[in-house]
Amino acid sequence: MTNWQAGRLTPGLYLVATPIGNARDITLRALDVLASADVLAAEDTRSLRRLMEIHGVGLGDRPLLAYHDHNGARMRPRLLAELAAGRSVAYASEAGTPMISDPGFDLARAATEAGAPVTAAPGAAAVIAALTVAGLPTDRFLFAGFLPNARGARRSGLSELAAVPATLAFYESPRRVAAMLADAAEVLGPDRPAAVCRELTKKFEEVRRGTLAELAADLAEAPVKGEVVVIVARATAEPASQAEVDAALMEALETMSVRDAADRVSAELGLSRRPVYQRAMALKL
Repeated sequence: MTNWQAGRLTPGLYLVATPIGNARDITLRALDVLASADVLAAEDTRSLRRLMEIHGVGLGDRPLLAYHDHNGARMRPRLLAELAAGRSVAYASEAGTPMISDPGFDLARAATEAGAPVTAAPGAAAVIAALTVAGLPTDRFLFAGFLPNARGARRSGLSELAAVPATLAFYESPRRVAAMLADAAEVLGPDRPAAVCRELTKKFEEVRRGTLAELAADLAEAPVKGEVVVIVARATAEPASQAEVDAALMEALETMSVRDAADRVSAELGLSRRPVYQRAMALKL
């Protein structure tokens, strides 16, 4: 017995989100689309084929075409021709949601310009998962993707974001994340709270929280492996006064434990958790 249902799809382009690590993090609708589309396209055909095998979705005689940064210009006309012929085309990212640090943008734009329907089968995205577990404000955030590799260009990119009143989210290579954090500490401020989220949804998932300076030092001493998302607290016009911190803590401590109160107040005020926790302990006595 399977959880997905194969059927006739309305012609158009379907952008299918795939798991970022755990193969069970796929929606039933995504499986329906993968089981039903006339044509399948994928950033990595081997990954999609394996995912379909895990969930018992047969490919049959349907074409499975590679579509990525290196062949997009050559493959787009083929996929647009399939759409023009009234077929349903499903495009799947290698991991996560198409259009987010993914080559699907040009395909979706071309399909839209050609008048083809474009719809999404939404699901996992590493940036959203990281924001969920980072413990920093999420009411307003800016996804900045990957910063440039070169140090000067990376610092320039960080400077452009320094005053943005929103939580910042970055994708980063494990080989460069320590250098990126060191630059962020210099450009954005060493005491700015941040979180390094690694291998989300996988066996060795890890979230490290601290100031940018603390995290830069930690990762310089102990490099990490795996896929990394860096979340940085929003810029604040002025640091909260001790009176404001105490007032926020006293209010939170009325209904929360010391730990939960410190988590909330440090996140809301953009402060390092450690001194806030210590102050909460003192106020609780």
